[in-house]
Amino acid sequence: MKEVIIKSEKEMLDFGFSFGKKLLSGSVIALVGDLGAGKTHFCQGVCQSFGYLECTSPTYTLVNELVSQDIPVFHFDFYRMKTIQELWEIGWVEYLDKDGIILVEWADIFPEAFPANTIWVKITHNDRGRKLTIIYP
Repeated sequence: MKEVIIKSEKEMLDFGFSFGKKLLSGSVIALVGDLGAGKTHFCQGVCQSFGYLECTSPTYTLVNELVSQDIPVFHFDFYRMKTIQELWEIGWVEYLDKDGIILVEWADIFPEAFPANTIWVKITHNDRGRKLTIIYP
């Protein structure tokens, strides 16, 4: 487990970038945090570390596939999903079998869907900014 204090949006992007540089293809990152905690900014930093400059939250599309670089990134948002059946229907299991990085915002909605090797990132507000608690498998 690792804890980090993030004081600004830029620090969140920078931390996501450096975090992403350490990931290998096949990594699954599950993000948990309240609305506005910084999950999307973290994901944007990770995506930038793989060469993707455009990375928006897939709140309405459920998944954004970034596939133009050497390592694809599959960015999910579970916020609008009501049942785990919806997750199966969009091909979750197939995504887990693909080479690439999987980033999931609102992962705590279906924690049972994640493999044992998932890296969990919990983002909470505190008086100094945001606290990231990273739990490695």
